[in-house]
Amino acid sequence: MRDQKKYALVTGGSRGIGRAICIQLAKDSDYSILINYNSNKDAANETLNAVKEVGGSGEIIKFDVSDFNNVKQQLDHWSNTNENTLIEVLVNNAGITKDGLFLWMQPNDWNSVIQTNLNGFYNVTQHLIKAMLLNKYGRIINMVSVSGLKGTAGQTNYAAAKGAIIAATKSLAQEIAKKNVTVNAVAPGFIKTDMTKDLDEKELKKLVPVNRFGNPEEVAHLVSFLASKKSSYITGEIININGGIYS
Repeated sequence: MRDQKKYALVTGGSRGIGRAICIQLAKDSDYSILINYNSNKDAANETLNAVKEVGGSGEIIKFDVSDFNNVKQQLDHWSNTNENTLIEVLVNNAGITKDGLFLWMQPNDWNSVIQTNLNGFYNVTQHLIKAMLLNKYGRIINMVSVSGLKGTAGQTNYAAAKGAIIAATKSLAQEIAKKNVTVNAVAPGFIKTDMTKDLDEKELKKLVPVNRFGNPEEVAHLVSFLASKKSSYITGEIININGGIYS
């Protein structure tokens, strides 16, 4: 149907890398941006305003990616109240960290990170994938991490979740490639966001060959490319964006 309104959904789109992705997609594409948030409505609205400032359109949607029923309920409600719409691009960006040595890691620190980062990927993607397959077009981009590739001390839970998504990206890509739906992952290194603000940047940047932390916008440009038709022959890939720290 030609007059379908097409959307790009970015989970965890209210801040940091998620916000930068929303803004970049608004700049580079004709998609209306669906900005997911879980608790910080003000931040989500700030992202929406930024999207509009660059000439884009969008709206915010509240759901907890870690809760399968909540995801289903909210996305079904959104679909029912927005007829003739299609979510063509999904960026699985929502994530949390609860860092600590594995020896002392409490069950909740393990379970909540797995539930949000890994099960959140399943909950949202599984709900949206059928429409993409029926439409014979879609882009799924999973935000992973250098931790999921090389491991990071103090992040066994986070690395486990991101490593699992890396494997899932490769497998799902093979299942649905013939339907013109691509699945790729982007693995950032040290990026300047709220998640890294407590890190010792002065010391850690010495580990990075380009000698600095990355900016969210640099990650967003890569995601925007993978969300476009230009990336149609790339699927099942994990693309590092880390200043050379690991590749």
